[in-house]
Amino acid sequence: MVKYMKEECLICKAPLEYLHEDIEMECELCHKKENSKTRCVNGHYVCNECHMKGIDSLVGICMEETSKNPVVILDKMMALPSCHMHGPEHHIMVGMALLTAYRNSGGDIDLKKALIEMNSRGRSVPGGACGFWGACGAGLSAGMFVSIVTGSTPLGRENFGLSHKMTASALGAIGEIGGPRCCKRDSYISILRAIDFVKENLGITMERSEIRCSYSSQNNQCIGKRCPFSKRKKKIAFICVHNSCRSQIAEALGKKYLSDAYDCYSAGTELKPQINQDAVRLMKREYGIDMEQDQHSKLLQDIPEADIYVSMGCNVACPSIPGKKMLNWGLEDPTGKDDAAFMDVIRQIEKNILELKTPQEVS
Repeated sequence: MVKYMKEECLICKAPLEYLHEDIEMECELCHKKENSKTRCVNGHYVCNECHMKGIDSLVGICMEETSKNPVVILDKMMALPSCHMHGPEHHIMVGMALLTAYRNSGGDIDLKKALIEMNSRGRSVPGGACGFWGACGAGLSAGMFVSIVTGSTPLGRENFGLSHKMTASALGAIGEIGGPRCCKRDSYISILRAIDFVKENLGITMERSEIRCSYSSQNNQCIGKRCPFSKRKKKIAFICVHNSCRSQIAEALGKKYLSDAYDCYSAGTELKPQINQDAVRLMKREYGIDMEQDQHSKLLQDIPEADIYVSMGCNVACPSIPGKKMLNWGLEDPTGKDDAAFMDVIRQIEKNILELKTPQEVS
């Protein structure tokens, strides 16, 4: 049985499929051929090396960093364009953030040399290791960090044990929460476990801060309140039949205006091969939002369960969600009409979205 993950392909944004056996694949970017279990449903494959382009800049960034808080350092790394929602780059960044904070907190290491070594070791852990190896690369990265700062080798004794205990601590905490995987969540967990472990075992106190995840709207497999870093934001789903025009506009504007308080999604009961191209063009022109960059037509079962469902309405039978709070905006479908008609609908959606910022509107 093939497992699917939604909206993951770096080439076409289509869902990924995870195979049970390796097959030969060709990278869409560098055309290197290698065996892998992961590709998108359209057949696209991107190798680990291409997935991590830009990661080499992290050594320079870390060398200039002064923070003693590895969470702060990790957040800066994850905000870079070279870091995706999920991917093997996290197998490097966790260890690099810890090495940098460790040095800044008084740890005696040659930081540049340690970062280069972390880069080399982290790259050896492929994407999907969490599921296929039973060992998340972020947790392994925390173990590599302890191995590097203690100088562990296969012939070591105390340091050999410490690095294994660090990895076990991180992986144990990740396993307690369970899946599906989230590279952000597992990276944060590994960092926090390492902060406590290093203080207890190596006598170095790194700073820590409260973590509130801001990536849930980008992760279609977000576990919500089960995640220890959830902001407990409400989820709003904008729904219609085809999820190709009005609901997509609402999702885009919801992410623009409501992201501090709500996670916004859109879906339908049927799929369209692409978002309405007039909607794409006008949203790009008016708001600078490229909806095709991170949105696509989705079915209701493809998105997390929402607290509030907003039906676009009009003269077609919009889906109804029994037992859930439903709002109906009664918007006319502008498909096939001129730009003026489209803009009337877009402005009305924007007005409705801004009203959702008022708590009583969605309570």
